[in-house]
Amino acid sequence: MTADSRPDRPGNSDRPTNADHSANSDRPRNPGHPTKPDRPRNPGHRPAPGDRPAAANRPDRPAVLGQNQYGKAENRVVRITRDGHTHHIKDLNVSVALSGDMEEVHHHGSNANVLPTDTTKNTVFAFAKAHGIASAEEFGIHLARHFVSSQEPIHRARIRIEEYAWERITTSGGDRGAGAGGEPGHSFIRKGQETRVCQITYDGDTWQVVSGLKGLTVLNSTDSEFWGYRKDTYTTLKEAYDRVLATDVSAWWRYGWTSDEDPVPDWDTSYEQTRTHILRAFAETYSLSLQQTLWHMGSRVIEHRDEIDEIRFSLPNNHHFLVDLEPFGLDNDNEVYVAADRPYGLIEATILREDAEPQIPVDLTNL
Repeated sequence: MTADSRPDRPGNSDRPTNADHSANSDRPRNPGHPTKPDRPRNPGHRPAPGDRPAAANRPDRPAVLGQNQYGKAENRVVRITRDGHTHHIKDLNVSVALSGDMEEVHHHGSNANVLPTDTTKNTVFAFAKAHGIASAEEFGIHLARHFVSSQEPIHRARIRIEEYAWERITTSGGDRGAGAGGEPGHSFIRKGQETRVCQITYDGDTWQVVSGLKGLTVLNSTDSEFWGYRKDTYTTLKEAYDRVLATDVSAWWRYGWTSDEDPVPDWDTSYEQTRTHILRAFAETYSLSLQQTLWHMGSRVIEHRDEIDEIRFSLPNNHHFLVDLEPFGLDNDNEVYVAADRPYGLIEATILREDAEPQIPVDLTNL
């Protein structure tokens, strides 16, 4: 049914048109209701939109594109190296972030300079086969160099890697590599300790390699005190002269290596030795505060590992509070504690060589 053939609705012909409204605009809406007098404008009142200064009178501050990057995050790659009957595992979580000439894709949607993130994912797996994974750091260097050197619009690559450690299951034959009767050494158990991490950044000229660990849980059951602190109206904490000190160590250290012309560190040896120094400093420090323990951990690394220029720690204080057993007629001579997971104290600091500039972000979550 067309508009012309549509039957008139009841009363349609009697409805006033816009023209009728215009013609009657001077007619009071309700003859029996008094009209409101015009209110004088308040001099201090916010000006009406029409009274605001014209846009031409305001300073010109257009939007500009700031820092940007893109890539494929959390590519889980497992590389198994088969050495006869003995197998070796490298288990990585690799995140790729690329930046460079990306104005056109943001401003106009032109993808001419964009390497698809799916391609970066494929590259991770192809490189695991082509180059193997000797260490997380070396693998990240291969990837960063490839993206910057092979793609002209890409000026900077950042590779972040988490490594999950596995160890062999010892078989009944007693041989850690193979079981009784020479069966393949292909059975593993996931280590439940820390996660090894690293971040590799490359701009075509200069490297920055930051390695580290997170989730390394340690505890001293004695040789720790905390007293002599400031007190105010809200202080209820009792001074402790023999307490449990526990933390989950997150540590990042930056290598002095920045150029292909310099000798490359032995990444695996450096990691193991740095981890050892952190643990020994924790165990061997008679601690009067977690800050003091942190200092000894960091300074020991700087003093013993020449390839490292800076190290940063984030140490939650995993509180262990003595349980009051007096209501049960029992003494508690530093034997029974309640482990509180939150809230917790959080101690963070950077230790670096005297002539080094800090480059590890203050907020470790940015890494």
